[in-house]
Amino acid sequence: MQNESFPALTGFYRLLFFYIEPISTTVPVFMIWFFPGATWFYNELVPEIKSVSNLHLPAKMAIWQLANCYFLLGLIGSLVFRAARDSLRNDLVAQERIVGALLMALAIADISHVAVSVLATPYEIIMKPSSWNGAFIGNVPFTLFLFCCR
Repeated sequence: MQNESFPALTGFYRLLFFYIEPISTTVPVFMIWFFPGATWFYNELVPEIKSVSNLHLPAKMAIWQLANCYFLLGLIGSLVFRAARDSLRNDLVAQERIVGALLMALAIADISHVAVSVLATPYEIIMKPSSWNGAFIGNVPFTLFLFCCR
């Protein structure tokens, strides 16, 4: 039986990084891969921009690769934190070092993700939160929230 105690990641942070983040990064993966699909996600990336009805193969491949990156983030939260907890349950220092390094890497990725998302979004849309859709909220404000929590 696994020891559920994980002093390096407790309470709210455990809830966020063990459950909420993996779910929030994995759900879009299946939406991209299966339904509504890559074209739908592509059209959601920048709110209020003219939609396309059919993606060129390179754009579809890029969206699928982005989905794979989201999947990786979900797997990290689901597997790596748990592996650190289960494998190092008696070594608090090692737990903290691994969790700290992983959170640092994810924080750096958060900042670069938000930066490229904001740089690609017209200023008028950034300044009009009422126009933001779920994809934009996940890519910018929610990612900033995760960064602040890391």
